[in-house]
Amino acid sequence: MISSTFILMAGNPQDPNAGIINLVFLGAIFLVFYFFIIRPQSKAQKEIREKVENMKKGDKIVTSSGIIGVLHTIDEDSVLVEVGSNVKIRFLKSAISDVNPNKSK
Repeated sequence: MISSTFILMAGNPQDPNAGIINLVFLGAIFLVFYFFIIRPQSKAQKEIREKVENMKKGDKIVTSSGIIGVLHTIDEDSVLVEVGSNVKIRFLKSAISDVNPNKSK
């Protein structure tokens, strides 16, 4: 019973177009993954990277751990973030997940 199911799934082995159709189908699946998953994710990462490169003192940030604060000082690979009155925490720039979320002045 199981072997006959696999034979039916394989298609007609004497059909010369069977292999080409399978390759086209696999290519279509790859294109769907690229345009709906890979490309949007890489665009979002690029936007975050640009925001982190262009941030300045006083910008509101969110870290990957969910801490929200205001930038106090910016070093080469880290930042000092004020999270409360006179409470400052140092983070790596790679831990910043968003800059200026809903900033209110």
